Amino acid sequence: MNKNLPAVFVILATFFMISFITNILGPIFPELINSFAIGMTLAGFFPFAFFAAYGVMSIPAGLLAQRMGEKFVMLLAFCIAMVGALLFAFWPTFELAMIALFLVGSAMAFLQVAINPMLRRAGGSEHFAVLSVVAQLLFGAGATLSPIVYVNLVEWSQQPSSILNSLVPQHMSWLSMYWLFAALCLVMFIWGGMTRFESRRHPEDDAKTYSLAESIALFKNNVVIKYFFAIAAYVALEQGIANSISIFMLQVHGMDAQQVGASVVSKFWLMLTVGCAVGLVMMKLFDVRKVLAWFCIGAGVSLGGAIFGSSTMALWAFPVAGFFLSIMWSALFSLALNSFSNGHSAIAGILCTGIVGGAIISPLIGLLVQVSGSLQLALLVLFLPLGYMLHVAYSSNPIVNNHTIRFFEKKSAEQEA
Repeated sequence: MNKNLPAVFVILATFFMISFITNILGPIFPELINSFAIGMTLAGFFPFAFFAAYGVMSIPAGLLAQRMGEKFVMLLAFCIAMVGALLFAFWPTFELAMIALFLVGSAMAFLQVAINPMLRRAGGSEHFAVLSVVAQLLFGAGATLSPIVYVNLVEWSQQPSSILNSLVPQHMSWLSMYWLFAALCLVMFIWGGMTRFESRRHPEDDAKTYSLAESIALFKNNVVIKYFFAIAAYVALEQGIANSISIFMLQVHGMDAQQVGASVVSKFWLMLTVGCAVGLVMMKLFDVRKVLAWFCIGAGVSLGGAIFGSSTMALWAFPVAGFFLSIMWSALFSLALNSFSNGHSAIAGILCTGIVGGAIISPLIGLLVQVSGSLQLALLVLFLPLGYMLHVAYSSNPIVNNHTIRFFEKKSAEQEA
């Protein structure tokens, strides 16, 4: 399969955009509370509206992709995201904010469903695992840069000479990010529209189209179910750790949530990005299933150290956990799609529905804190999704294995002989 590098570049940039937009909710969360004069409970509906869109829109996105093509879905997604961002920016009320975030979340669901099969096709199925790690690296870069851009853009928007000064209310300077999102979505729409992508009717890919009933029926397939829960487990683990770091450092170790906690969260995403670079090399040397298993074990050890270790250990162990989480999404998604010969758009829709796991884990941890009276004990629930992913690593049997360097393949074969 010939590689389509221009398409690969657009797809990888889209992964960056998804993360850049998604991970701004954490930094602006306190500002949302102040601007709308609401409490923590109502404010919690903002991320819920965003992530709930994945559960509602992912399967329809998969159906639309197989009928109209992934490129159409990608361009439509950028239009929806731009509308949602502008709706938020023009009319920043609580009710419209909920609708706007659902629209933006729906757009992100459309993108997640469309670009994974596109990346597999544009880069070659045997290179999909490695390209997925590159995509995850850019995803981590987007999460790392988003808060930095936010701080600088807010400062610039408050200057009298700034274009945004007349567009953004003084007490809602965080809205400047949504003006930026709208502009970036327009750029991505133009770039994607001008780029040639492979036909959705590639003989190796979606030879069969799935109806809504058939897509739902895929939930009866044990392999689909296994990877659906694996994706839900990963997102629950990632969001469960990231959303608990600041409050954990405050309640357990008495450290300032905004200064120390925010710093550890930033390092968590930074180490996730670094881990992607290391994982990229490892996936060219070893089978993706082995790498996934090793990283699951490493995440378990570091998470245990963060929960039950000293304050100094927690400062280091949480970011190290981010390092080991880095390749999990890429490994699971590539193993899932490489386990089927067709129907990748429909399957990607079901897998992305699993992202709704990110909306479930934080309320669950909060409930367990109320029951047990201990945040440390409540965080033990995170070992359940981690253990499940380890099980998936050992039980997976894909049709297409990730491409590795020949030297290691020959050496492994000689050792087995």
